[in-house]
Amino acid sequence: MIMGKVVGTVVATQKDSGLKGYKLQIVQSLELPSMSLKDTFLVAVDGVGAGKDEIVLCCSGSSARMTDTTENRPVDAVIVAIVDSAEVEGQEIYRKKG
Repeated sequence: MIMGKVVGTVVATQKDSGLKGYKLQIVQSLELPSMSLKDTFLVAVDGVGAGKDEIVLCCSGSSARMTDTTENRPVDAVIVAIVDSAEVEGQEIYRKKG
């Protein structure tokens, strides 16, 4: 899985019928445990209703087609969770605000 931050959206009016009705998010990967942004991005189908600036977990490759939302769809990446908190070796590295 990839932990990243939602930094934007993709709008595509012309797309494969298997993608119709799906929100496409641009996710920037995070370096762990520093939580700094990497220079890598992916476009992921939003399977959980994530919004801009939220920290999310993504699955990619064949795993991206194994969720209830994306089964048998032409998908290479999917957002599968919105992160509430994360810790490494007992130290909290992230906690969702609000």
